[in-house]
Amino acid sequence: MENEEEVGFQEAAASGKHYEWQLSNGRQWLKVDNDHVIETHYCQPGAKGIAINTTHGKVFIDFDKLQTQNTHLKVQRLSFIPQGQTEDVGWYFRDDQLWREYGAQGSNALSSSVSSRDVERQFAANPRGTFTFTVGSSSYRLDFSTMTQTNCITGLCRNVRRRPKFTSSTGSIYSTSVLPSASSSQLTDGGYKWEFMGDEGEWTEYQAYICSFDSNGIETQYQLNPRGLLHFKIKRYSYTLDFPRMCQVNNQIGTTRAVRRTLNNGSQQSSSSSTTPRWQFKDIGGIWKNYSKGTLQCSISSQDIELQYQQDPTGTMMFNTNNFRYELDFSAMTQRNLSTNTTRSVRRLNQ
Repeated sequence: MENEEEVGFQEAAASGKHYEWQLSNGRQWLKVDNDHVIETHYCQPGAKGIAINTTHGKVFIDFDKLQTQNTHLKVQRLSFIPQGQTEDVGWYFRDDQLWREYGAQGSNALSSSVSSRDVERQFAANPRGTFTFTVGSSSYRLDFSTMTQTNCITGLCRNVRRRPKFTSSTGSIYSTSVLPSASSSQLTDGGYKWEFMGDEGEWTEYQAYICSFDSNGIETQYQLNPRGLLHFKIKRYSYTLDFPRMCQVNNQIGTTRAVRRTLNNGSQQSSSSSTTPRWQFKDIGGIWKNYSKGTLQCSISSQDIELQYQQDPTGTMMFNTNNFRYELDFSAMTQRNLSTNTTRSVRRLNQ
């Protein structure tokens, strides 16, 4: 009789996947539907974790520890690699600003003497060991047991992460704005609310008397094909709801609005969840300031940023002020001046 791992390998091979995320409620391991959402986020070195919906409420998965914050739920990632092959893994260290891969040119314009492949080879030989490498004239010690890198001269210690490189049989990377749900009814709650971002920056639920679909109708279509498109009408306009990108597009004029899917907790829903999150950057003097089109003639607002974030929470977006052009990096939560290379912290506040 085939064991569960062999069955899992065969299913993964048939689907073109080489991984599977599972949750355990203490009795059995259950695979997670749409786990490409978790995988996409996990493959970003700057991602600390992700929240998923279960019958126990919203559960946060810590990627560094591969644990949940709920002591009754366990999480694991299975890797299905054909014999003779190895998983493509990236090794990263956190410098003063960003997570950088070993072997890539850093901010000091010097490259490490080792690459991700070199580090992975050392890790496979001794997952609890250490080894030393150089960058220019400096020597460093990488400790796998603590996942840290230490400068052998100054003693400066930096965090290290090991993450797989994202691959997909479709070649697509899907938005993590949809909270994935476990495939078994033992872990999921069927009630979800579907909303779009209105003109005033407020989340508005789809209603059947206005739209062709209400939340239940949209959820039914989503369960049938989470990677598909849903077409509907509101008055004289036709729209397309794009599930992978989590956005709504007006087919006539092209207006795009962010869409979200949240667990419907009834009375537990707070009024604060009806407004769009606020985006801020840390200015000179450590003061947090809102993104606003009225500030230094900034080309984007918080709502513009939130829309882009909902479509690709691990991506980047460009914007301008009076004199400069900037890159906003969602993975690192930083804003970088492309002319001066000045980098500032960015945060997303749920109002």
